[in-house]
Amino acid sequence: MNSNRLVEYLKKPAAEFTKADIITYIADHGIKMINFMYPAGNGRLKTLNFVINDMAYLDAILTCGERVDGSSLFSFIEAGSSDLYVVPRFRTAFVDPFVGIPTLSLLCSYFNKDGQPLESSPEYTLHKACRAFTEVTGMEFEAMGELEYYVIDESLEHFPATDQRGYHESGPYAKFNDFRVECMEYIAQAGGQIKYGHSEVGNFTLNGKVYEQNEIEFLSLPAEEAADQLVVAKWIIRNLANVYNYDVTFAPKITVGKAGSGLHVHMRIMKDGRNQMLANGELSETARKAIAGIMKLAPSITAFGNTNPTSYFRLVPHQEAPTNICWGDRNRSVLVRVPLGWTGKTDMCALANPLETPSHYDTTQKQTVEMRSPDGSADVYQLIAGLAVACRYGFEMENALEVAEKTYVNVNIHKEENKHKLTGLEQLPDSCAASANCLQQQRTIYEKYNVFSPSMIDGIIHKLKGYNDLDLRKEVENSPEKMMNLVMAYFHCG
Repeated sequence: MNSNRLVEYLKKPAAEFTKADIITYIADHGIKMINFMYPAGNGRLKTLNFVINDMAYLDAILTCGERVDGSSLFSFIEAGSSDLYVVPRFRTAFVDPFVGIPTLSLLCSYFNKDGQPLESSPEYTLHKACRAFTEVTGMEFEAMGELEYYVIDESLEHFPATDQRGYHESGPYAKFNDFRVECMEYIAQAGGQIKYGHSEVGNFTLNGKVYEQNEIEFLSLPAEEAADQLVVAKWIIRNLANVYNYDVTFAPKITVGKAGSGLHVHMRIMKDGRNQMLANGELSETARKAIAGIMKLAPSITAFGNTNPTSYFRLVPHQEAPTNICWGDRNRSVLVRVPLGWTGKTDMCALANPLETPSHYDTTQKQTVEMRSPDGSADVYQLIAGLAVACRYGFEMENALEVAEKTYVNVNIHKEENKHKLTGLEQLPDSCAASANCLQQQRTIYEKYNVFSPSMIDGIIHKLKGYNDLDLRKEVENSPEKMMNLVMAYFHCG
């Protein structure tokens, strides 16, 4: 059983797809069109359409790819030398659910004029980050995202939801559960490995429209696959919303006093197919070293994960979003949370179902650590690459375990009685400009092993400083009109 139509038909995992497999599926299913899709500098997927003229042409485009204008896709590429190649990655193939003509879509990688991977392309940066992580640690880096978004439509009077109490709400109080389920079905058909979906905390009405927050969470995968499935998922959610005439936004903040949308990223470290995050039922030294690396690079990770001015209106106290650089167990006020990991000794299934015999299920695979600062403005590939660098850096730090111990906090740091716990904790940047300064200070760590190219770092810093938002929070805090203008300017980010 597999939702991905190609996997089901070819009887092999997507990672093993070959060109011959793709051609077989196309021939056997009457596919008429091919789409090449690739992320550009704004984080969105771009599309190039091909009619399958004949089998020779199909073989040519799958083998050679095609030329594209890099200067129209990335700000760091000049028009005078802008030609790039895009070449499809066969493992990413999926049937496009939104077109009437049978169409197969594939994500692509970028190559330069010499036929070498483009050093500054997002997906190759992530590839290099994962490769460096494995070379340094001997382990593999995996990730998965929690994709939060708001669905917006005309206000519905019946069964109104309770304001800011939408977490896991059922219908009829949650209005867009059916829409989310359909999104999940299409994402799964495109190869996304979904963990679950649900309505989230945020819901409210504004100017005659209902805003409802939803979330789709994924399973842990090798980091490159995790990034691929997130960008495809965002593309699917937006396209299906367009079909239903809904509006959808992944923006980090869409009004004052209401829950913003994050893009929390869970991470785990694997070796020989085994999760290394636990040892004897407790968080392992491996996990604590990785967390220490995140603690050190957290100020600059915001440059990848929080990329427009509204990002920093979400990172404020009392909104289940982090403000200080610390970590803790089951704690939603910290930057890195260690969620429940099924480390108890009981068989809960047998307790809940007396007819079941104990299963002795290996639950250690489930343990992750969760980075809570990123949001939907992020370039997913750059963000996960930055997290891979940070976790790798933890293994290169001589004092990693000491850093992990000093930054551990296991209380709600936003409560008045816990203010003393903030002493000695660094704060996250409060603007794009501050984030750019942090990246400038820590850039050598990202550039080590040629993971992030200097031109990519330069481009990110230039973009963030261009917002000129050092004092923006103060400027708009008493002006709802200015705040809404700002929100609308970045409403369809990422």
